Amino acid sequence: MSTGEQRFGEWVAVRRHEDGHVAELVLDRPKAMNAVSTGMGRCIADATSALAADREVRAVVLTSTHERAFCVGADLKERNSFTDADLGRQRPYTRAAYTGVLDLPVPAVAAVHGFALGGGFELALSCDVIVADTTAVVGLPEVSVGVIPGGGGTQLLPRRVGAARAAELIFSARRVEAAEAGELGLVDLVVEAGRDREEALALAARIAANSPVGLRAAKRALRLGHGLDLRAGLEVEDAAWRTVAFSGDRAEGVAAFNEKRKPNWPGE
Repeated sequence: MSTGEQRFGEWVAVRRHEDGHVAELVLDRPKAMNAVSTGMGRCIADATSALAADREVRAVVLTSTHERAFCVGADLKERNSFTDADLGRQRPYTRAAYTGVLDLPVPAVAAVHGFALGGGFELALSCDVIVADTTAVVGLPEVSVGVIPGGGGTQLLPRRVGAARAAELIFSARRVEAAEAGELGLVDLVVEAGRDREEALALAARIAANSPVGLRAAKRALRLGHGLDLRAGLEVEDAAWRTVAFSGDRAEGVAAFNEKRKPNWPGE
């Protein structure tokens, strides 16, 4: 069920589904294949900031309105006119876009079709799950234009596929089509052409049916515990468990299970 659309600047929209519990974060700069300009970065940052503060949201799906691209990365046409000072001034805005997606406190799913390159792939990597259709082409080609992945790619990609595989992909700047991307773990689910958004929204709906307190705590534990040694990671998990164990959601979940009914989550 859709419950309306809210615009964040010219190029980003948020649509509500599942009684408002699923938020679709829509990249909508079709004339530039969703290239991340200074203005686009501001739009994404503003939208993710609003979503992070919305306690009704239980899952976010990142989508694109362009038929042939999810996002092609940095707006190199804009940057072509930049001085070094201009580039430095832009950095906080573009970085806020990527960290805004990465720091969403609820599960985030990217729906990828067509090109997801450079910063575009980094937006997808900032999500927890990537659903890609068979037209998807992903990669981090930044070294081919004299920079490096600067939206989290050098840190997020090795966490997905390991250091050596990430090095090969980043150093070679090569593009990877959907089938291989699925095999390498660059994306999580590969679906039929044109079904990435539908499948991602369906996954988000299944996620959003669960405890909002539990979802936020589970994401926090997954993110904070990654890379720690086992004992430290278990302490992170225990801290997250304590935030849910004495919550209204826990009480409702146990009651609903025993009464064989659907939970009515209080969200606290």
